Amino acid sequence: MARKIIVGDQEFVIPDKFPKSGFTIGLILVLIFAVWSSIYRVELEEEGVLMTLGEYSGLAQSGIHIKWPAPIQTVIKIPTKRELEMEFGQRRQTESNRRTNRSEVEEESLMLTGDLNVAVVPWKTQYRIAEPDKFLFKVKDPIGTFRDMNEAVMREVIGDRSVNEVLTTGRQEIAAKMEEKLQKMCDQYENGIKINRILLQKVLPPKQVQDAFNEVNTAEQEKEKMINQALGDYNRIIPRARGEAEQTVQQAEGYAMDRVNRAKGDASLYKDLLKAYKKSPEVTKDRIYLETMADVYPKIKQKIILDKDLEGILPLLPLGKEAK
Repeated sequence: MARKIIVGDQEFVIPDKFPKSGFTIGLILVLIFAVWSSIYRVELEEEGVLMTLGEYSGLAQSGIHIKWPAPIQTVIKIPTKRELEMEFGQRRQTESNRRTNRSEVEEESLMLTGDLNVAVVPWKTQYRIAEPDKFLFKVKDPIGTFRDMNEAVMREVIGDRSVNEVLTTGRQEIAAKMEEKLQKMCDQYENGIKINRILLQKVLPPKQVQDAFNEVNTAEQEKEKMINQALGDYNRIIPRARGEAEQTVQQAEGYAMDRVNRAKGDASLYKDLLKAYKKSPEVTKDRIYLETMADVYPKIKQKIILDKDLEGILPLLPLGKEAK
């Protein structure tokens, strides 16, 4: 039998009891749910942590597996083969699964250096969950604890260095030391996390003194530029001047050697002439006379040769071209 209930203008029919087929349908639905919850799939970059009645009972690798239906057994999938990233001092905010902008978190990145100065040190920690069972059960809040560990270790490392090291030359050393200390702390806490690398972002002074710091940096760069220019001029001018001086010295030495050799040669020639003259002075005089005349006569245009025995001279009027 069935009961009729009228609500306003509508009439509802409520059966006194379910039909016998309702139990069968419910049983089928329970079986379908049991089968559906017993089969699960673990992706290639994941590992499945199997829980039996709330307790850890094993790991499942990638592939399709079968377990007891929930709530007897449950599976928590952890991306153990994927590199994860945690940012400090800045955040990536997403909208429609797309990165739109970054917002700084100064409380995380504001650091006190060893010489009692302040620097803004944002960084990224890239890590991997190597042991999912430890990650889930050894620490109550593994992600929050890991973030606190990052901040503590970075403040310790920055506190051992001066502000100049932090802002300029010590970046690689800071990242390496940070990675070493953070991995050691993760092993001590047994949180199952493996550190891949620490990436320091652009380290800056606080905003309040950033303009003054930029001016100091500009002055330092100008100083380095002037020093490099001076060294360049020095390296260009000094070697050239040294080369010119060496060339002048060599030319002077060559000229001196040439003059000395010529003087020695002339002196040797005069000595030889003197020896020859002493042996036969008349012959030498005649030779010198003849050589001189041979050199002088060609330069004389008009020549008159007289015999010493001639008593009278007939004057000749020069009528040739040479007289004109």
